[in-house]
Amino acid sequence: MQDRLFYPYLNKTYPEIVKAEGMVLKDSEGKEYLDACSGAVSSNIGHGVPEVIEAIKKELDQVTFTHRFKFTNAPARQLAGLLADLAPGEDNRVTFVSGGAEAVEYAIKLAREYFIELGRPSKYKVVSRWQSFHGNSLGALSAGGSVSRRKRYSPMLLDFPHAAPHNCYHCPFGQERSSCRLECARDLEQVIRREGAENIAAVICEPVVGSSLCVSVPPPGYWPLLRDICDRYDVLLIADEVMSGVGRTGRFFALEHWDVAPDIIALAKGLGGCYIPLGAAVLRGKIYRAFKNNSGSFAHGHTFGGNPVAAAAGLEVVTYILKNKLLENTRNLENHLLGQLRSLQDKYPAIGRIEGIGLFAGIEFVRDRSTRRPFDPSDNITDAVVDTALEMGLVLYGSRGCADGISGDGVIIAPPLNVSENDIDAIVQRFDHVLARVFL
Repeated sequence: MQDRLFYPYLNKTYPEIVKAEGMVLKDSEGKEYLDACSGAVSSNIGHGVPEVIEAIKKELDQVTFTHRFKFTNAPARQLAGLLADLAPGEDNRVTFVSGGAEAVEYAIKLAREYFIELGRPSKYKVVSRWQSFHGNSLGALSAGGSVSRRKRYSPMLLDFPHAAPHNCYHCPFGQERSSCRLECARDLEQVIRREGAENIAAVICEPVVGSSLCVSVPPPGYWPLLRDICDRYDVLLIADEVMSGVGRTGRFFALEHWDVAPDIIALAKGLGGCYIPLGAAVLRGKIYRAFKNNSGSFAHGHTFGGNPVAAAAGLEVVTYILKNKLLENTRNLENHLLGQLRSLQDKYPAIGRIEGIGLFAGIEFVRDRSTRRPFDPSDNITDAVVDTALEMGLVLYGSRGCADGISGDGVIIAPPLNVSENDIDAIVQRFDHVLARVFL
């Protein structure tokens, strides 16, 4: 039969996966792969968990769909309550979408309309950062600062103001962590001042930057300062936790590491655990009350938002994480994962940086470690490592442009939260063999 799928890369051959269990994938030829990046950093509890599959089957037997503009359903209400209680902040409310870009679009539109509800319609701009990624829809892409993803669509993108990222390994202000004065956060404040705070509705940032910065953990004090800046200028703070949320960093929400409560949280990926498409926006009580006490409506949504089958899957995924203490497991294994990866640095001078938090680790490759000089983009180092790994039965997540938005190569290792030390050892051992083939 002719294959009619339109693939992302038309000159590549894609193995057909026929079985997945835990972090192991098996293709139609019998070859096995270690899924070292949880799919797209999203299969947070691994493949084939019976409890989630049963929850989906059970809901399918009861209700396959309800439209959120006309009905409610028990799984959506239960999951909303659970997420609202887990999230920082008070009197939280939750709405559901089908993925990360939808969650970001929801948050951006909600921030705009919040200020309309308060009678301040001049506040409409959303400030983001360069070298960020918030999704591939045109609105989310406008907010994002990934140069390579934006380039082809730039004539179609909205004019979102962008500030400097926290990219400590390649600090745009020439600082080291020891001398850091949080110039990156203060640059965001300067953007707000230049654009006029009366025009700014929100700031959107990833707490731990994933794909576009190869896992960049912010310096201490960054997020508390960001919260303070937003409060001083009456700007909403949106946390894009699509990749870093749902336990990936060892806390259910990454911002818990810095005791910061954002105004809106965008979630997806691990929320559905790759069992079903599911995203969410969590909003603080003050936003809910602004709508409740004024127009009484925020009529934005998508067809499948809050459907009972997706909500049932998400409810079981979150319950499974909490019941099996996977947050604790993630925190406990952080040092083992980073330590095992760092043991490879002496062997491979091309490893410039290893950085991570929880089970979320980035490995950046450089041409010269002493100067941190990246490889030329034409060297295609990221592709070489990711493609070689796949040939050798290891699935990695590539990160390009992580030095300055154009240059910079790296990969992300982010196994499921229920892995063991032995699982991590197996991943790192195979990764070692991959690096040997590419760099030695």
